[in-house]
Amino acid sequence: MDAMHYLYQLIHHLFLFYTILLFLYVFSSWFPSWQRMKFFRFISFYAEPYLSIFRRILPPIGGVLDLSPLFAFLGLRILESMLLGILR
Repeated sequence: MDAMHYLYQLIHHLFLFYTILLFLYVFSSWFPSWQRMKFFRFISFYAEPYLSIFRRILPPIGGVLDLSPLFAFLGLRILESMLLGILR
């Protein structure tokens, strides 16, 4: 296989890893006691800066309903598609 294919796969897997990280972060928000665990503090350290971008644009509705993860997932997919499209 050529180098472009490996780069394509690397980018895809990095975006997949970060998507899973974001999903775990959102899932852990339903269980506040989990957020004290070292593993979830690690996840929060990497997920929160990205999510805060979307929270500044669209604050939680009614102070409770946070739609920023939906837009964050969408943003990741769009960015991944653009990067992979450039490599094709």
